[in-house]
Formats: sequence, C-alpha cells, structure tokens
Amino acid sequence: MQNQKMYDWVPFYKECATKLLDYRNDRQNLINKVKSMYDATGINLPTLERDNNIVDIDPFTILGLFNKSSMKPSNRIKLISAFATEFGIQAKVPTTFDSIPVLNNQNATFYYFLEEGGRDADDIGQLWSLFESALEYAETPDATNRKVVSKYFDLVVNKKGNGNSKVTMGLYWIAPDVFLNLDSRNEWYIFESGRIPNDIVKGLPAISKKIASSTYFELIETLKTYLSSGQAKLSNFIELSFEAWRYSQEVNEKNKIQSERETKGTALADNGVDVVHYWIYSPGDNASNWEKFYELGIMSIRRDIGNYKNYSTKNEMKQKMKDLYGASKSYMNVAHATWQFAYEMKPGDIVFAKKGMHQLIGRGVVTSDYQYKENQPDGFKHMRQVDWTHKGEWNHPGQAVMKTLTDITQYTDYVEKLNALFEDEAEDDVEDIVIELKPYTKDDFLTDVYVGENEYQNLTSLIRKKKNVILQGAPGVGKTWAAKRLAYSMMGVKDPNRVMMIQFHQSYSYEDFIMGFRPSEKGFQLKKGPFYTFCKEAEVDSDNDYFFIIDEINRGNLSRIFGELFMLIEADKRGNELLLLYSEEKFSVPENIHIIGTMNTADRSLAMLDYALRRRFAFYSLKPAFQSDGFRTYRKGLNNQKLDKLVSCVERLNEMITRDDSLGEGFCIGHSYFCNLEVVDDQALSGIIEYELLPLLREYWFDEPDKIREWSDELRSSIR
Repeated sequence: MQNQKMYDWVPFYKECATKLLDYRNDRQNLINKVKSMYDATGINLPTLERDNNIVDIDPFTILGLFNKSSMKPSNRIKLISAFATEFGIQAKVPTTFDSIPVLNNQNATFYYFLEEGGRDADDIGQLWSLFESALEYAETPDATNRKVVSKYFDLVVNKKGNGNSKVTMGLYWIAPDVFLNLDSRNEWYIFESGRIPNDIVKGLPAISKKIASSTYFELIETLKTYLSSGQAKLSNFIELSFEAWRYSQEVNEKNKIQSERETKGTALADNGVDVVHYWIYSPGDNASNWEKFYELGIMSIRRDIGNYKNYSTKNEMKQKMKDLYGASKSYMNVAHATWQFAYEMKPGDIVFAKKGMHQLIGRGVVTSDYQYKENQPDGFKHMRQVDWTHKGEWNHPGQAVMKTLTDITQYTDYVEKLNALFEDEAEDDVEDIVIELKPYTKDDFLTDVYVGENEYQNLTSLIRKKKNVILQGAPGVGKTWAAKRLAYSMMGVKDPNRVMMIQFHQSYSYEDFIMGFRPSEKGFQLKKGPFYTFCKEAEVDSDNDYFFIIDEINRGNLSRIFGELFMLIEADKRGNELLLLYSEEKFSVPENIHIIGTMNTADRSLAMLDYALRRRFAFYSLKPAFQSDGFRTYRKGLNNQKLDKLVSCVERLNEMITRDDSLGEGFCIGHSYFCNLEVVDDQALSGIIEYELLPLLREYWFDEPDKIREWSDELRSSIR
C-alpha cells in the first residue's frame, strides 16, 4: 500500500531492542549510557524518577525516550543518532516515523516513581521479562514462547499506570510485524471506523482497558488472518497503524468543517474591512516542495482543474474534481482550500508553513494575487508570490490540521502562539522541560470516590455521549470532589492544565464567563473570560479531552451567562460557529470539551432549573455512600467505634429525612463529612456534630424544634 521507505524505522527499532537486551543484567551501565546520550545532544533528560535519582530502568521506557508526542522532529533524530552511536547500532538512522505510536509526555515511563509508592520491587524486572520473552516469541512464535510472554503481559498490563495502549505500544516498537499497538486510534479504526468489514469486526473479542493476554493474542491472530487473506488493502500491522492515523485525521477534519457557505462576505463579519488573515499551509506532501518554494518565493497547490478563476462556486470545483478523479470522494475539503487559495487569500496575509502535524518550518507574507501559468515546466501552475521571512524548525503548539491550506484567523489565541514562535529565534534548540504528571486511572477514582464500578462506567459513558453532565446530590456526597477526579480518570493523568473549575453565583455574567469590557488605565478594555480562553486552549489540542467544571451551576442565570453560546454547548452543535457579542468573532465550542456541573439538591433558596438547561445537560445523582465498599474499607482502617456509632446514627437520620414530606432524599446527609479525617477523637467527632450537622438540621427543621432537639440528643449520645 505505502512506499516502504515510509517505514525505514523498523530495522533500526528492531536492532535497538536487540542491543538493549544485552543490558538486562547490567542496568547501571545502561543508565549511564542514557545519561551520556543526553549529554552528547544537549537535550534535557526527562524526569525518570523524582529528582532524577535513577536507580533502575526498563527497556520500554528507554525506547519511549524518543517516542513522545511533543518531541521536535529534529530533536528526535538527534537523540536517535546519539542512541545509535552509544549502542553501536548498524541500521540506518530513520528520518521518517510513519506508523509509530507515541507516548503521552505526562505518562512516559512504564513504571511508577519510587517516591510515589506505586512501584513493587519486581515491577521493572517483570518489564524486562516481558521484553525478552516478546523478542523470543517474535523470533519463534510457538506455544511455549507464547505462554511465557502471556504470563508477563498479564502482570505488566495490570500494573498501576499501565494499560493496553502503553504496553502494546512498547511491544509494537520492538516487533511491529508480530504485535499490534492498541492505542485509542487503532481501537477506533478497528472497531468503529467502518473500514474493516463488519463480519471481521463481529468475530473480534471485546476488549477492556486492561486486556488479558489471551484476548490480545486472539485479536491479533484474527486480524493477521484478515490482512493476509487478500481481501484487505492493508497487508500488515505497520500499514494498519499508519492508515488508522491517516484516516482518523481525515474524519476529524470533516467533522470540524461546517457545511460550506457560498455566500460571500460572511467570514468574521469583516465585509469592507481590510483584515490580515492567517493561514496554515503544507508545501507538498510532508513539505516535499518546501525548499523549492522557499528558493522561488512562491506557494502553490496542485489540484489541476484548470484556471481556478473560471469557477464561480465551490460546488463547480467539486463537480469538476469528481469528473476528473472519480466520484467516490466528496472533495469538500479540497474544493474549499482551492477556493480560498484563489479567491479569499490576499496580499498582506500571513502564511505559516508546516511539515506534518507537529512541526512548523517557515513563515511568510503573501505578496501577489492568484496566478495561473498553464505551461509552467515544473508543474506549479497555480501560485502566489510569497516573501518567506523565516525558515527553520519550530515545534507546533498542539497538533496542526491535516488540510493543505486552512484559514486560522478566527482562532486568535492560536495565532498569538504561532506568532510568538517567531519573535525570538535565539533560543537553544533543545527539548522543552516537561513536568511529568502522575497517572490517574479508573482504579484511582474508585479508591478516592466511593461509587461502584458500574456507576463509574455509566457516568463516563454519559459524559462522552452528552458532553454536559450535572452531578447532583445532597450536602456532603462529594460532588465537587468527584467532578475533578472524574476528569482526571477520563484523561488518564492528573493534568491541571486540562481542567478548569469556576463557581457560579447570582451576579455572575456573560462578561465574566465569555468576554466583556473592563475598566483599564486607558479606559475600557475587552477582557476574555475563562470559558473563552479554555475553549481556545482545547481547540489547539484537539486530540486530548478537556474538562470545564462549574460548581454550584444552578446558582447562576444560565441563559444570561452563556448568552448566544447556550446552543453551542449541545453535543450535536459542537464545532458550529456563532458571532460573539462583543468581538464579532466567530466562535465554537470544541468537541473535546466536557462540561461538568455540580448542584446541591438541598438548596431550596433557588428556583427550579428551566427546561433549556435540563435539555442541554444530563443529570446524574450522587448519593450518600455509607454502605459502599470504599467507605467501609475507609472506616475499617480508622478502627474507631465512636465514629462507627455516629455513622450509624446519621444513616438512621437519613431514613427520617427521606420519609419527611417537606424534605426527601435530596436532603440526606452525605458521607464526605466524615472523610479525610487526620485525627479521630472526641473533639473531632463533636466538631462535626456541633458545627456541621446540627446547623444543617436547624435549617431543615427551622419550624420543628422538637425534631432538632431529638436528633441533637441522638447525635451527641452516639459518641459518648
């Protein structure tokens, strides 16, 4: 399917694996070689232990050093070259990395750091055993070797912080013709994209987050049979991995683009205004024409349908492309970019040249209108003159779009980030220092939040489907606590940069939330609110989930706060654009943003939520978890009889509250009043009763003093 030069990394990675195996029993020397490799390149050694006091290391983590999502291509090649020198690798150093899955920078080791207490003494040894047995199986794929690799696969994949994606990624690096990487992109391609025949997909085993080795081998054998059968356009796992990446980008791009608009002058409401537009542009496949375009001072696109100015609409362009190249594709994206190149781009616009999705290679200013030269000998018939002001390599912030040409003017924060890259070219070409963040899994959530696994699955499925969820419940059920940890568990890492929390109140407004004018030294200045800035950050990092948490969401006037964006937060309206009230800028709510609200069901000072809110949010009730396995384990660990009696008393109180017609289940007392107790003594328990529980009861039964007196006595007696 693909030119094999695309996969010139395969022999190099295989030889890397062989060389690393020699150091299984000489790991201190291995650690020293890694440090020497970084010293030779001038690149900062990433964090491999707290304070980088590295006492042990595994081979998968070492391979992961040059397989990270944020690494510059130039630094990747630099590091791989140093690796080749340090370990005496004879295979050619690869310069392309198609089909290679990469690690999340914030979860880039295959083991837990020692100081975090999540690593057992034999964890790294088991990683070496998996590594060695996988290589033996790749060499001799018999039942005996499979049994060994299966043993260590099951041990490693179930370690805290690991899972299908990371473990199978490591196996794929060392033997991509034998092992398949089960990252999220490949999973989607196999099970959901529709690119693999339905009868094949139906025959595949269901997979979980931590797959069993037996299931994994069943999956890869079934797919191998399909790929070798002749009915597939792909022939092996390497091609499958590349195609999953390519096709997912194509689908993502289609989903982002709205139905085309033929009406002129609608963009940015800038009719009659001379506005500089900013563009992301790819100078040929994988920037193959960049050197020539830079030398000639031009940019060009190659869809040869004759003079673009002969077409009056994008539909005409699309139809011509279908006539020339076949009707099996929509050509919507191609026609849109072609139309923009001919009609919308203008002299003075800024162009950022890109290579792939993660690298910028130049910046320039458009200096001419569209030009058509039919007899151009080099084939570049369609062109514009460009003054290329910058040439080099810059790490793209986030992930660039796949299109040849994209107008990014409306994404103001994104444009600012790109412009900032070219303001200071004196910085050393070294890898940015990355703070390694702690993984956070479903198991971590279930430990921290006292809900069952089924509840967790239901809740996460609801968030992914609806995009907007409100956690509602009685006082003390841990709604706010659960919201942030739910976000971390769905991201897989404790990344505070992808979670934002605010609190609504009666005076909170659109100007606070989206944008509005605020006093400044020079009069009034347009200030951007937290939701606007968060959406822009998520927009640039579309491959990762972002979570916007609104505490006490029912205390604000939602229609007033969201304004014209109230419609755009709906799941099926994500990506659609509206003009913002103050800036007249086109704005959309990205698909990768999830909104989690919290609401206290006992807050009767507020009016009922209107239908508009209820239609846009799903509602999930959290209940007191006194009888949950997690809370029982927590109480058992404290081993305090008075606490146990107090909890039992509160459970009886909740039964009373539930039966009370003026209250009901939504007013029950939650378990969080008793959580995170550092000291459990009479003073602490009495403080909970006197200063937290009784004030709540006085509010509930303000006109029933007898009930207050009765339960005050009950609660106090429980700890005597």
